[in-house]
Amino acid sequence: MTGLHVAVDGVGLARPWAGVGVYTTQVLRAMAVERPDCRFTVFVPDGVGTETARAVSYRRLPALPFAGRHMQWPARLRRLRPDVFFGAAGALPLMDVGSPAVITVHDLAIYRNAGWFPRRQPLSTRWVVPSSLRRADRVIAVSNNTARDAEELFGVDPARITVVPHGVSAGLRPMSGDELASARERLHLPERFILFVGTIEPRKNLLTLLEAWAMLRDRPDLVIVGGWGWNYEAIRDRISRLGDRVHHLDALEPSHLPAVYNLAKVLAHPAWYEGFGLPPLEAMACGTPVVVSDSSSL
Repeated sequence: MTGLHVAVDGVGLARPWAGVGVYTTQVLRAMAVERPDCRFTVFVPDGVGTETARAVSYRRLPALPFAGRHMQWPARLRRLRPDVFFGAAGALPLMDVGSPAVITVHDLAIYRNAGWFPRRQPLSTRWVVPSSLRRADRVIAVSNNTARDAEELFGVDPARITVVPHGVSAGLRPMSGDELASARERLHLPERFILFVGTIEPRKNLLTLLEAWAMLRDRPDLVIVGGWGWNYEAIRDRISRLGDRVHHLDALEPSHLPAVYNLAKVLAHPAWYEGFGLPPLEAMACGTPVVVSDSSSL
């Protein structure tokens, strides 16, 4: 079938550096190239910047958090009458969108172990995601592990699930020595370091990494790239006690990440559970060795 009109949930573009934001951006870029016969109408929150691309247009999501997303927006979608709705962030509005719907499920870890996450969860976790999994015509799972979670936890028929693993952008590649020397100086990175990339929260198992690093006899520095998530106090205290060879980069521009991957001696990713686990794949694309936990999608 050619000439499809696809309505896209662009809510993830509000945080373009985060996983869903990166995914949405890269899928739109790739589809504009691979399917020039299609049109894409992307709905984004107020204040979100947009890219200019052929056959991609943008509209604003309604401002009201609940009524806007789950009542006003579906009414607009029904009037728009696209051929298909694509929920890139893994959710559908609670009201009917008036067309076949496809969602991408990135991570269902909270339904495996609620203790890895804050106690008070939003409506989307409690109602919207379970409802979306039941109602979507097709569910894209980013890993076999996430597909299994959808089947076992929500009873999704395997016939409705397609596994499409994440890829990486072309910018994640081995870099030249001159590029890396400039990046090391600009980012003030040590000569030898182990790298961790991810949100600082219990599920990422950073305390284990910190303890293991402290036991190394001839240890490189440790560089942690990621924002503070939740319940991180014990991790922050341990970092402060380990001295100045543990470096934390909080607000790192996404464009700088390829150089950091390239400069690392190894990426360590000891997470307890992942829906996919993008940093190990990104590091490998840059030619950097990885050490991961033997769990879930990893």
